[in-house]
Amino acid sequence: MTRSPDHCAIDFGTSNSAIAIPSAGAGGHRLVELEDGRSTMPTAVFYFADPHDAPVSGPLPLRAFGRAAVAAYVEGYDGRLMRSMKSILGSSLAEQATDVGGGQSVKYLDVITGYLHHLKSKAEAAAGGPLRRVVMGRPVYFVDEDPQRDAQAQSALEAAARAVGFADVCFQYEPIAAAFDYEQQAQREELVLVADIGGGTSDFSVVRVGPARRSRLERKHDILANHGVHIAGTDFDRRVELAALLPPLGYRALGRAAKGQPPREVPSAVYFDLATWHLINTLYNPTRVAELQAMAGFYADPAHHRRLMHVVRHRLGHELAARAEAAKIAVAGGGSGHRIDLGVVEPGLSSQLDEAQAAQALAADLDRIVAAARETVKLAGVSPDDISALYFTGGSTGLRLLTDRLAAAFPAAAAVRGDGFASVATGLGIDAARRFATH
Repeated sequence: MTRSPDHCAIDFGTSNSAIAIPSAGAGGHRLVELEDGRSTMPTAVFYFADPHDAPVSGPLPLRAFGRAAVAAYVEGYDGRLMRSMKSILGSSLAEQATDVGGGQSVKYLDVITGYLHHLKSKAEAAAGGPLRRVVMGRPVYFVDEDPQRDAQAQSALEAAARAVGFADVCFQYEPIAAAFDYEQQAQREELVLVADIGGGTSDFSVVRVGPARRSRLERKHDILANHGVHIAGTDFDRRVELAALLPPLGYRALGRAAKGQPPREVPSAVYFDLATWHLINTLYNPTRVAELQAMAGFYADPAHHRRLMHVVRHRLGHELAARAEAAKIAVAGGGSGHRIDLGVVEPGLSSQLDEAQAAQALAADLDRIVAAARETVKLAGVSPDDISALYFTGGSTGLRLLTDRLAAAFPAAAAVRGDGFASVATGLGIDAARRFATH
């Protein structure tokens, strides 16, 4: 009797996570549908402060995961949203406790453990049995230039994986995993620049791939360089919102002239907060609302202030952020101008975004990202012409403005697109099959 495979692969990402399990189909593995039919899920946990108001049930503390966690936060439930948990690995915070509301506190590492348990439960339901072995992705460096803390970070993640029931835990570097898809078709040894551009960071790695290397499990020495910047999709959304959605609410509008002086721009801090996802809810504090209401006299056009206060009072900040992201996506592939419906702010109100506007809004961010890619190749000790392929992964690589700029910086490289959201998980699934399928 053939034993059912008991292994899986987990991409525990900063912004999104995914998990692959064995499959009889092409490739030998498949991605698990984690929620709403999607194979990726935001790396987010929401702790409800008041279990009586929570839309979920279960043992205390009550939690929601992924998109449900984000929705609970946006809808204003009392509690604590935890995101980017991966960033605490290797820091002293990992073993510290944090307040999650309702007189409850949890260790940061326990937040990660709970999230991994949720992923594993979903995967076991899809696999039809227990999963005991796992390959987990890890960045080239959890902590830059500190080998001891970097090792501590991996040990902490391994401890979390074992705490949820994995007996055999292996790690593979994320850029190597992302390159596996390309390596499957490689006919010779090549240098690939992996561009992993997600929601929070743009990470680049120069990776050596080739037919003779496919079967090797230890691939660290095939990563010639790794570098990145903390600029990516959420920054793009913020720029688009400031450029296209917030001017009708008074951003960069002139105030009233006073005492013979020329008019000045209205204060901009509120607009920066309104365009910054994790700061939006701070605008709904009663004290802050009163402060904003008192600013009415600063506006030459009363409609600007009226619209701003409508957004704040009706808690529409995250709705505007979602519309900014949708507008960015609409012009991402080079489409024609996109009309942004702002009827939720005022009946009949709308704005417009086209590729030229987006290019202007994102120019500084794109410059820094391209500079990081060039620096990565320089750190590898090779020239741009030595790069055979640019392998794009991460949700933000759907932005043509970005990929065109990167391709222009490496004209000798073939542009190859992986799965925007799940290339790392797919590559980790390939790696898990090599490690575990035969024993």
